[in-house]
Amino acid sequence: MDFHLDHAINLLRRTPQVLRSLLEGLPDHWLRSNEGGDTWSPYDVVGHLIHGERTDWIPRAKIILQYGESKPFEPFDRFAQFEASRGKSVEELLETFQRLREGNIQILVGMKLTKEDLRKTGSHPELGRVTLEQLLSTWVAHDQDHLVQISRTLAKQYREAVGPWRVYLSVMKD
Repeated sequence: MDFHLDHAINLLRRTPQVLRSLLEGLPDHWLRSNEGGDTWSPYDVVGHLIHGERTDWIPRAKIILQYGESKPFEPFDRFAQFEASRGKSVEELLETFQRLREGNIQILVGMKLTKEDLRKTGSHPELGRVTLEQLLSTWVAHDQDHLVQISRTLAKQYREAVGPWRVYLSVMKD
């Protein structure tokens, strides 16, 4: 499917409300449980999304538009949320995420991007040359990836409780 900025913005606007619907009012046990090992809890994911709003999508879009490949992106700290979220409630995180997302969408709309702008390239520290269109497409897919992760983590809280129906539930499979 071809990239359409208006479709991307439409999906990006929805993520804060989807997160609120899934997480607001849940007991801390549900918010802080993960899938085991080094996996992230829903609480961790919201913190990660906040960090991305601050340091990834819009800052990198601005670098592409202003500097192209002459200024590589700063590496993204995928684990910054563990320190940044410490001591905050999920409600605080959800509010922060919503505020940052709304601001970033305003900035994105204000860029008045053209098809030529979307073809402009930047330099990712690991991936090399990337286009603005790829960055924005990844922003949308990244949201969806983490929404799936949160849903899967929540569902697995009842992994044992569903009993034999587990065989019919793909969300329960590792």
